[in-house]
Amino acid sequence: MWDGTHILQLDNGYHLWTHSENTDAKEDLLCLHGGPGDNHEVYERFGRELKDLGITVHCYDQLGSWYSDTPNWDDPQEREKYLDMEYYISEIEEVRKKLGLEKFYLAGHSWGGMISMEYALRYPENIKGLVIISMIDNIHDYVVHLQEILNDEFKPYQIDYMRETERRGEFNDLAYRKYIDHMYKEYVNRKQPSLMSHQIDIQSKPVYNTFQGDNEFLVDGELDGWDRSGDIHKITVPTLLTFGGHETMPLTTAERMAKDIPNSRLVVTPNGGHNHMVDNPEVFFTNLRRYFQDVFNGKFGE
Repeated sequence: MWDGTHILQLDNGYHLWTHSENTDAKEDLLCLHGGPGDNHEVYERFGRELKDLGITVHCYDQLGSWYSDTPNWDDPQEREKYLDMEYYISEIEEVRKKLGLEKFYLAGHSWGGMISMEYALRYPENIKGLVIISMIDNIHDYVVHLQEILNDEFKPYQIDYMRETERRGEFNDLAYRKYIDHMYKEYVNRKQPSLMSHQIDIQSKPVYNTFQGDNEFLVDGELDGWDRSGDIHKITVPTLLTFGGHETMPLTTAERMAKDIPNSRLVVTPNGGHNHMVDNPEVFFTNLRRYFQDVFNGKFGE
């Protein structure tokens, strides 16, 4: 393996876009993007930021995302086979093998944090450490927090309008989209949304809508009810929990997770939204670098 972009062919015949940097380094970090249905782009700075620490950074776009192959989502058999959390967890393991990773560090953002927890619970022998970025261990607390921040941002009649619009499935309603756009600017891409911009929205809507729903502030897809809060105490590798100070995930749950995961550290990026590695990279990468430095020096947890 050498620095650059590589296309992996999966055993199912589909291809995934991958990118590796600092491939002469001794340690490996595999990064899982969010969405689901987003892509690797929030990790673009990771290779540069971690180069001097001797870390190879591997990113890939999950099946169905913009730079990787897209199955025919109109085919019910394809949807049943691949629009499933179990598939995406198994995909991590196949990517690991095809990249030739043995013991490695795993980072996951949002949805990527969810499947990274699942992977860590199923394949603990493979990972040296875990970085969970803006993801808690259950959906219920997330939904409760979403209602709390909606209450902070809108008047009751506006919330009633949003809920009625959602009930009718009229997600293209102009007033509704205006409310949702406001929430994205406040809680997702908070300070630097231009750094996340494309000329069009390249998120894979069939993937995102199946698991999440129409937007970040509504959960009525397959992820509704997901809960690993009773299991995360089984994660024993050094774990960094990093969240934005003004985002969609509840910090109260993150604080409880930091107590439940026996070898963990919680850090918060001030004034950062859900994509706080983009909103406030100076603080985010300082915390990330300190995590690796302390782990490498045997000081994590002191």
